Amino acid sequence: MRDNEITIGLDIGTTSTKAVAFGPQGHIRGIHSEDYPLIYPRSSWVEQDPEILLEAAVTAIREVMRRSGADANELIGIGISSAMHSLIVLDRSNTPITRSIIWADNRSSGQVKRLKEELAGNQIYLRTGTPMHPMSPLSKILWLKEEDPGCYEQAGMFLGIKEYILFRLFGRFVMDCSLASATGLFNLREFDWDQEVLELLNIREEQLPALVPPTEVLSGLPPVWAERMGIGADTPFVIGAGDGVLANLGVGAIEPGELAVTIGTSGAIRMMSDTPITDALGRTFCYALNEQHWVIGGATSNGGIVLSWLREKLASAEWEEAVRHGADIYELMIKSAASIAPGADGLLLLPFLSGERAPYWNASARGVFFGLSLQHQREHLIRAGLEGVIYSILSVGEALQEIAGPAREIRASGGFAKSAIWRQMLSDMLGREVLVPESCEASALGAAILAMQALGHISSLNEARSWIHIVNRHEPCLDRHAIYSELFAVYTRLYERLEPEFNHISRFKERNRH
Repeated sequence: MRDNEITIGLDIGTTSTKAVAFGPQGHIRGIHSEDYPLIYPRSSWVEQDPEILLEAAVTAIREVMRRSGADANELIGIGISSAMHSLIVLDRSNTPITRSIIWADNRSSGQVKRLKEELAGNQIYLRTGTPMHPMSPLSKILWLKEEDPGCYEQAGMFLGIKEYILFRLFGRFVMDCSLASATGLFNLREFDWDQEVLELLNIREEQLPALVPPTEVLSGLPPVWAERMGIGADTPFVIGAGDGVLANLGVGAIEPGELAVTIGTSGAIRMMSDTPITDALGRTFCYALNEQHWVIGGATSNGGIVLSWLREKLASAEWEEAVRHGADIYELMIKSAASIAPGADGLLLLPFLSGERAPYWNASARGVFFGLSLQHQREHLIRAGLEGVIYSILSVGEALQEIAGPAREIRASGGFAKSAIWRQMLSDMLGREVLVPESCEASALGAAILAMQALGHISSLNEARSWIHIVNRHEPCLDRHAIYSELFAVYTRLYERLEPEFNHISRFKERNRH
C-alpha cells in the first residue's frame, strides 16, 4: 500500500453512519459522520427509514473522500461494518414494506417469552449463539407471523440494513456470515441457516440473502452511485462484518484472553475465541467473524444513550448555553461528575432506560435511581449515570470470564474512550489496567483491515496488530475498586429483587399507554 493510497471503513451505526479514510498502517486521513433519527411509531417500537441510512452512507463516503484529499484512483477499497439485529421486509417486487426495525425495538417481547417457555428457546440459543431477546430478527419475524400476517404473507425477502444498502447499490442479496450469526437463524456449527428455526418461522432459504464470507468483494458499482460518492465505478466493496466483531479487530483484541470494551450509544464487552462458545445460562452471545474467529460476550442496551438522556432531562438550557460558548456539552457533564466522590454519595443507577440485553436479556427492565436523598444534586445523578453504565459492562464481564476464562488484557474503544475520567472509572471498577488505542474508530478500522486482507494488501489479520498504537494506560486505584466492588454487589442484588416488579411495571405501562 503506497503512502498516498487509502482504504475507507464505512461504519453503519445506530444513530449515525461514519466513514473513515485510513492510510498505510491505519493512520486516519479523514473522518465524516452523518447523523439520522430514530422513529418511535408506538410504545416499545424503534425504527429507522432505510432510505435515509442509504443516503447517509453515500454522503459519508463522498465527504470522507473530500476530506482525505485522495483521488478516486488512490482509493483501494471500502470495507463495511454494520450494527446488528436490524430487520427490513421486502415484498416480492423488492419494495420495502417495513422500515428498518432495529435492535432497540421491543415489540416482540411476548414472542420471546413464548420462545423461552414453550418453543425450546434455550436449544435455539445453544445452536445459534443468539440469546432470546426482542433484538433478534428471529423474534421479529415470529412477531410478524403472529401479529402482522398481512406483511408476513407478502414477504419476499427478510434482510438487515447493510444487506438493503448493498442491494440498492449492487442489485445483489448477500449477507456476511458474521451478521447472519447474530440473527438467531444461523447454526454456529453447521455454518449455515438453521433448518429447525426456518421451519419454526415457516420461511424458506430463498427469503433470506445468500450467505457469503466477510471477505466477499462486490464490484461493478453503477456510475450514478459512483458519481454521487466521488469514487470510481470499479471500486471494490468488501462486505465486512458486524460492528462488534470488527471493533475487536480494530483495537487489536483478536486472541483469546484479550478483552475489548466498547461503549457508544449502547455498550459491549467481547473476547475472541477459536471455537464457538455458548453459555449454559444463556447470558452471553457467540457471533462469527469467520470460521476461525468467534466473538463471545454481551451487549448492553444502555451506554452513551444514558448520558444523552441525562443531558436532555437535567437543566438542558444551562448546558446549551455552555455549548454556545464553545464548550463540549458531554465534557462539561463528565467534568461536573468528577467533582463527586466514587459511589455518588450512595446513589446508584440501574441504567435500563431501554430495557436490557446481556447478561439479563430482559426487555422489561427499567431504570432505577436507588439511594436518592435531599443531599443529592444534579452532579450526583450524572456521576451515578456514568457509573451505572460501567456496572452494566461489569455484569457482562463477570459472566464472560466464567465461560471463557480470565482476561489477560483489556482494551477500550467507542465514544466513551474519548473521556479520561470515564475510562478511569472502567479501570477502577474492573481492578485492572485498561489500554486505550490511538483511534476510537475501532469498527471502521476493523472494516478497513478486513478489506485490505480481502484485497491482498495484507496477508493476515494479525499483520495489522502492529498498527494499533496504545496511547493511554489506566491503572486502577485499589481504594476506588473496593468502593465499587461493594456497590456492584448492591447493584446485582437490586436487579435480582426488582426483576419481578419490572414485569409488573412494564405491563402497567402497556395497559395505560397514551
